[in-house]
Amino acid sequence: MRPKKIPMRMCTGCGEMKPKKELVRVVKSPEEEISLDLTGKKPGRGAYVCPDAECLRAARKARRFEKAFSCRIPDELYDHMEEELRQREQ
Repeated sequence: MRPKKIPMRMCTGCGEMKPKKELVRVVKSPEEEISLDLTGKKPGRGAYVCPDAECLRAARKARRFEKAFSCRIPDELYDHMEEELRQREQ
């Protein structure tokens, strides 16, 4: 029997390839709303980041989410996502 294939995704912050289950999905919904998707099941375009505030800051500084979603992301949204990640870590 073959071992099951593990889906890999790249973190937008650090650029490392990691198993999909270890990363947090950031999603842009069809209604143009951007949010963290902790379940990984929300509909829309997704990008992945490590569950670490440092990786989120790196992605923010390089504007990688803005490139992935082709839109401007307000600073308040980044602050809100960072707060959600901190709460998840605890």
